[in-house]
Amino acid sequence: MQLSDFPAYPNLVAMFLDRARERGDSPFLSAKRDGKWQSISWTEAADRVCLLAEGLLRLGLTEGQRVMLVSENRPEWCLSDLAIMAAGLVSVPTYITNTERDHLHILENSGARAVIVSSAKLAQTLLPAALRAPCAEHVIGIEPLKQAQSGTLNFHDWDDLMQGDAGAARAAVTERIARIGREQTACIIYTSGTGGAPRGVMQHHGAILCNVGGAAEILANDFGWDEEVFLSFLPLSHAYEHTGGQFLPIGMGSQIYYAEGLEKLASNIEEVRPTIMVVVPRLFEVLRARIMKQVEKQGKFANYLMDKAMAIGERKAHRKRQLADFPMSFVLEHTLRPKIRHRFGGRIKAMVSGGAPLNPDVGVFFDAMGLTMLQGYGQTEAGPVISCNRPAAGLAMDTVGPPMQGVELKIASDGEILVRGELVMHGYWQNPAETERAIPTSGENAGWLHTGDIGHIDEAGRICITDRKKDMIVNDKGDNVSPQKIEGMLTLQPEIAQAMVSGDKRPYIVGLIVPDTEWAIEWSQSEHEKLDFAALQDLPAFRNAIRAAIDRVNKDLSVTEKIRQFTFADEAFSIENGEMTPSLKIRRHVIRARYGERVDALYKG
Repeated sequence: MQLSDFPAYPNLVAMFLDRARERGDSPFLSAKRDGKWQSISWTEAADRVCLLAEGLLRLGLTEGQRVMLVSENRPEWCLSDLAIMAAGLVSVPTYITNTERDHLHILENSGARAVIVSSAKLAQTLLPAALRAPCAEHVIGIEPLKQAQSGTLNFHDWDDLMQGDAGAARAAVTERIARIGREQTACIIYTSGTGGAPRGVMQHHGAILCNVGGAAEILANDFGWDEEVFLSFLPLSHAYEHTGGQFLPIGMGSQIYYAEGLEKLASNIEEVRPTIMVVVPRLFEVLRARIMKQVEKQGKFANYLMDKAMAIGERKAHRKRQLADFPMSFVLEHTLRPKIRHRFGGRIKAMVSGGAPLNPDVGVFFDAMGLTMLQGYGQTEAGPVISCNRPAAGLAMDTVGPPMQGVELKIASDGEILVRGELVMHGYWQNPAETERAIPTSGENAGWLHTGDIGHIDEAGRICITDRKKDMIVNDKGDNVSPQKIEGMLTLQPEIAQAMVSGDKRPYIVGLIVPDTEWAIEWSQSEHEKLDFAALQDLPAFRNAIRAAIDRVNKDLSVTEKIRQFTFADEAFSIENGEMTPSLKIRRHVIRARYGERVDALYKG
């Protein structure tokens, strides 16, 4: 397949059905079943999508209504997502780690009338929310769901909805999607908002198609286009995987394999032998550490080769390569690098990092090992990919590459990165105030998406991100976490007066706590302890009391939001010590400067 075969499709379903006609009985979606990889062909997938679409409409759902999707990565996720869109409905993907409260908010906010859930285990937190949500009417189980009584919900089996004539279903879908244009909403992806409650990003068909076309152009021109194989690992409810790990391979007519999980990822890579991987920086950091430890155990010669490869990689990154590097690279290509590439299946063309900032040192390491690493940049509000590094533009690990095809970009007077183009969302679902803040309709930069990131464009046209204008935490797996939401919940506890949470580019969230003075006085009196705040903080019983307050908050937080460790501040945040603004907002950079080492210590040991 060539880039010239990639027309401007009217919607995502049309692109999928076109590829299904071309690929026929070739394998499309693969997953491990009973210890063996089992595949669904393109034709079989298209039949299931069309049958399920018609089954959803038989439930009484009508065009534009929302269907929530709660499932781990598996072939049925992709088929359900496509079927929802093929029915003229709107897909609402959600994280499997969501709490009951999260599910309830998304159900009520989106007004979803139906939910597709993969298993009884995931239904445990979903069903109580669905019962409380006035809009929810139907629950569809990919696997059979046990229910003593249905109550206000109607339960359906996923397979039962796919009964019927596949040819007739295909004809009905083809007729229906002819009326669906690129501007129509395809999905609502919820992302944490600074105000606390997740906001629903309305991604239209054109936004994702713009992303797919831009990414396909990079792969076609920089790497060539062949029988590509993707290994899907990141949650499909994440916009990055939804576009890059699902719709990009669909657009390219590629195979998708679904990884079994982090613990089996290394073996899955060796078995599947992917050509393209879409991952987050944390995975690269883990793999880098493992590779370096293994090489260390292999003796002096292996370590000599590693040192040489890293030295060459550093000089290449800083554009200071020496003549002697070329013969040494030849040696490395016949010794160390093939062994490293074998760990990734031996046919990787590119590994694309996104969702969170990549440490340049990690990028240099993999480049030195002969593996091409591309760092992308974006956000859910932009499809989500805005830019990506590419060899043709010159790889630079301290940049996120030039804007993709179809992306307009400029830097505002305050340094904020602004984006415009078909990839930009149509707004936040039922949230005009936040939509106006993100894409103002008046002023100098009207119509431009305000990313909240600060940066500049280098001499080669690549984006360099230098700071975050917004306070959103992006952990090392690329998950967005709203610090204000967690801090607000913490300070509602009687034991806690103030709090600042951290976790940007880190594996989990930690907290810096200021205990409530009145509560601390009462506690010290009841425990017959001297009122000395510094001394109290060292008492195990005092720490346990604060820990109990944090644990109460954790019960209502998702896995990615939970506070794992905490430490104490020396004094209250105040205007006088510069740690609060006159409007009583905490000044994060000031607090980080003072307590940075103490907070960083929470990730050690």
